Amino acid sequence: MFPELNNLLNITPDKVEQGKLTLLCDAKTDGSFLVHHFLSFFLKAKCKVCFVALVQSFSHYNIVGQKLGVSLTTAWERGQLVFLEALKTSLDIFFQTPAGPHPLQFLREASARNLQPLYAFVQEALKPEDGGEATWRHPVLLVDDLSVLLSLGVRAVAVLDFIHYCRATVCTELKGNLVALVHDSGDAADEENDLLVSGLSHQSHLILRAEGLATGFCKDVHGQLKVLWRRPSQAAAQRDRSLTYQYKIQDKTVSFFAKGLSPAVL
Repeated sequence: MFPELNNLLNITPDKVEQGKLTLLCDAKTDGSFLVHHFLSFFLKAKCKVCFVALVQSFSHYNIVGQKLGVSLTTAWERGQLVFLEALKTSLDIFFQTPAGPHPLQFLREASARNLQPLYAFVQEALKPEDGGEATWRHPVLLVDDLSVLLSLGVRAVAVLDFIHYCRATVCTELKGNLVALVHDSGDAADEENDLLVSGLSHQSHLILRAEGLATGFCKDVHGQLKVLWRRPSQAAAQRDRSLTYQYKIQDKTVSFFAKGLSPAVL
């Protein structure tokens, strides 16, 4: 995890808020560093994590995780991490006949692009342990990234339904957290993407939006991060609070600074 980002958000692994939906959004840049941050953060917070990885392999996330001080292999072996590796398990859909419902069943059944099997997988992965004291703290669902589902033919409404049911189970029933990444294409003609981004933003308690610089590439400033805290249950005038920072990604950390105050230009 990145300590500077924790400071900006005023969070620590010892004090994790519950029942929150955090939306990670990127536009004209790569926001995957935010996914790696929250994955390592919740593992260090001793939360039970269900990670739906639709983009990269397990080894990729594990290599980055080791740089941030966590081992996904160890977390998986001790039951803290449930990992759905879509790149690998999708082969079962095309070349084998699954014994039962498959989380990615929609890839096989083109006429029924719903995500009920994926929701059932999440529900089973994060269900409370039977009897005794829980081994891990409250559960977390992490998805990287929801935009992939659109490219695979799933409608935005179906993705929003999936998030709605996951929120009801993970955030409301189990008092856990949900974190998801989505790409903002910035294309006004892409109605499905616009619907997904706006629908998720409306539901979220915290939005982290990574954007590329309007001036183009810069070796000392890689982009800017807009942080928006939302309280959907309160009046609009009291609901939102936002801050904007610029950042530079390094090998094992990310540095944040106020706009125009990069050490490289002072």
